Amino acid sequence: MSQEILLALSTFPDAETARKISNQLVTEKFAACANILPGVESVYRWKEKIETGNETLVFFKLSEDRQAAFQERLRLLHPYEVPEIIFVSVANGLPDYLRWVAESCAS
Repeated sequence: MSQEILLALSTFPDAETARKISNQLVTEKFAACANILPGVESVYRWKEKIETGNETLVFFKLSEDRQAAFQERLRLLHPYEVPEIIFVSVANGLPDYLRWVAESCAS
């Protein structure tokens, strides 16, 4: 497989927001798939204060050539001032699945 696949992680304030944005990104072919994991507890520093909160984590699967467009679109849709958008390269996986990811978010 010549196309590199990425896993993108992002947290959202609630499951409803995560579902709405995930559906839009998959529908618009920015990502092939989104896995929504509700009930993540986050501890973080924001504006010189330690914050805690319940969030929803989403794993997005996309092809590397969609990375910049995905990031731009997610940033636009996301309700946070500075959203978590982290990309991790997928080093290996079932070739048929990786091919499906690449084909599913081809523009």
